[in-house]
Amino acid sequence: MTIKEIQEEIIAEFEMFEDWMQRYEYIIEVGKSLSIIDDQYKTEDNLIKGCQSKVWLHANYQDNKIVYTADSDAILTKGIIALLLRVYNHQSPKDILAQDPYFIDQIDLKEHLSPTRANGLTSMVKQLKLYALAYQAKFN
Repeated sequence: MTIKEIQEEIIAEFEMFEDWMQRYEYIIEVGKSLSIIDDQYKTEDNLIKGCQSKVWLHANYQDNKIVYTADSDAILTKGIIALLLRVYNHQSPKDILAQDPYFIDQIDLKEHLSPTRANGLTSMVKQLKLYALAYQAKFN
């Protein structure tokens, strides 16, 4: 699936919920499906700066695509990073850099997060894009 198709799928899923309590519960459920980062990557270097909770993000380059793994010590944040990985995992650096996560605005996610969590969300997106930029520079 393309990044755009995945984002459209997420938007459609969120439209099924009547209120934000249901959406929060869904985000937490999504977090439970996150393929967790290997303990060896839970290092200071892989911590995303600017997040209220701890979020570790690691990336590998395989078959011209980036494979991300992540984890967080907060259940809601784990769900948020899981949604972002669903969008960007197993995509090319070029595609990752070309597509902003517009689903965030479409589902009003930032408006329903605390200011510090919203800043953390921005930091997560930035780090995902930085990995894509680094791999694009290295391999293209």
